[in-house]
Formats: sequence, structure tokens, C-alpha cells
Amino acid sequence: MLSLHSNPVFTRLADSERILVAGAGGGFDIYSGLPLALSLLHQGKEVYFASLSFSDLAGLPLDEWVAPDLAAVTPESFLNQAYFPERTLARWLSGNGYPSTVYAFPRTGVRPLRAAYQALIERHHIDAVVLVDGGTDILMRGDEAGLGTPEEDLTSLAALAVSDEVAVRMVVSVGFGVDAHHGVNHVQVLENIAALERDGAYLGACSISRSTREGALFIDAVTRAQEQTPEHPSIVNGSIAAAVRGECGDVHVTERTRGSELFVNPLMSLYFAFDLPGLAARCLYLDRIEDTERMTQVHSRIAEFRRSVTPRQARRYPH
Repeated sequence: MLSLHSNPVFTRLADSERILVAGAGGGFDIYSGLPLALSLLHQGKEVYFASLSFSDLAGLPLDEWVAPDLAAVTPESFLNQAYFPERTLARWLSGNGYPSTVYAFPRTGVRPLRAAYQALIERHHIDAVVLVDGGTDILMRGDEAGLGTPEEDLTSLAALAVSDEVAVRMVVSVGFGVDAHHGVNHVQVLENIAALERDGAYLGACSISRSTREGALFIDAVTRAQEQTPEHPSIVNGSIAAAVRGECGDVHVTERTRGSELFVNPLMSLYFAFDLPGLAARCLYLDRIEDTERMTQVHSRIAEFRRSVTPRQARRYPH
């Protein structure tokens, strides 16, 4: 049993030496794991980065593919498109003196993604995996009023749910409240976290603080990424970084959100941590996407499941 003064995330990772920090939902999700990954690097751990990519990875040179559906993106990787978060992160890491390879997976179904993860785990003898979601979609079990955009998150979750040879598997969610514009009811998020606590799968929470080295570096990394991807900056990480800076209320970090009302707040800077197998066990439709090969199949299987259930009634905060 932990002591109250122990950080639940880092205590669980204390004995791990080769840790994979992976973005669950694609795109800039890997940035949400950057403060955690940097802290582990500063402790002397070997840390590897991976991302489910929204970019067209097919244009990468053959020698950057280290296994089927697994590309090793470096600062020099060439892809003829402006939106390439994995390369953007690789360049930031290199510029700040950190290991700068970011592994990237194309958007596939569960079966090929699981095989690609397995290849990466074996390649570096990974003994811990932290799957990071920018937002709370990954905490949706399937019967909520709205699921947000769960396809990539749950594909990643399912891909890692059976990796029993990895000693430690965790899910970390950061950006509480940011998914409201995708229809997520955050009272139901809290209900789900409470249920995970009862199951023993909720590991606790910790804050990303701007007063820490890692918090300051995260703000810098997000700022650089927004500058280098002006046509499609990250709403999620921009909002999280604003919360880390201490901003609150209807704060817009990109023109993409103009016309909508946001609520940036301190809860967005909290890491909520969960046991990965425990979280996976609560998903009501994970078995339906197990045999998928393509992301379109994942989408259709979730839609089919949603037609078979009566969603829980959404509630507003009582105060």
C-alpha cells in the first residue's frame, strides 16, 4: 500500500528501466505525455516515444520502417506535408538534447496495431508502457451520453490490453473537460473514475506545474508545435498548456475554436492514472473491435454497439 506522500504514477514506474510513452488518440496526443516522459528521462530511465499518427506515413522512405506498421521518425524524416506531429516532436527533442526518435503507427485496426506494438516492445525490451490520452475519451466505457472520438483511443487500448509480458501497463488521461465540445459529459467521466476506484484500477492523480522543469518544457514544446503547425494547431494540448500557465475561462489558443465557449481550468493540468488492463476490462465493446484490421471497421463496430444500448442519462454538475 502506498503512502499519501508517494506519487502514484512514478511509484508504479520506480522499478521500470525501459519505458514506452505512447499517444493513444493520434496526432498531438504524444505531447500530452511529454511532462511525464521528461521526468522519467531526468530520473535516468530509458524512455521511448510512440504515436498513432494522423499523417500519411506511406510517403516515408523504406529504411525508416523498422517493422510492419512501425516507422522510426527522426528530425530528418521527410514527408511532404506540413502536419507531422511526430517529426515536430522529434525536432524539439533533438533541439533540447533528448533522444529524438519518435515511433509512429499508421491508423489501422487492432490486430496490426497490436503486432506493431509488440515489435516495438521486443525491439527495446520495454518493461513498462504508459498510454496517454489528451482528453477523457479513453475513459468512456460505451454507455455514456456521448463518447467523444473514441476510435483511436480504444484501438490503442485494445492493442495493449493483452501484452501480459510487459510488467507495468498504465493509462494516463490529461485535459479533463477538453472533450466537452465532442459531446463528453464530464459528470459521467467522474462516475467512471469512481467505478474504477472501486475496482482498484484508479491509481490517483498528479498535477503538471509550471514551476517544475518538466512543466516549463511542456509549455515550450507546445508553443513551438503551434508555431510550426499554424494551419492545424493542437486544441487539446494548447488548452492543457494554457491551464498549466494558470489561465482560466473562455481561453482560445487557436482560431480553430473561435465561436465556441471553452472552459480552460486547473483540472486540465491533472494527470489521472489508471491500470491499463483494469480500464480495458470495463469497456463494454472492446471485444467487438478485437479482430479489426482497419480503422473504418473500428468506427462501424462502435456505431453498431451504440445502436444496441440505451445511453446513461447525462447530468450537469450539481453546483
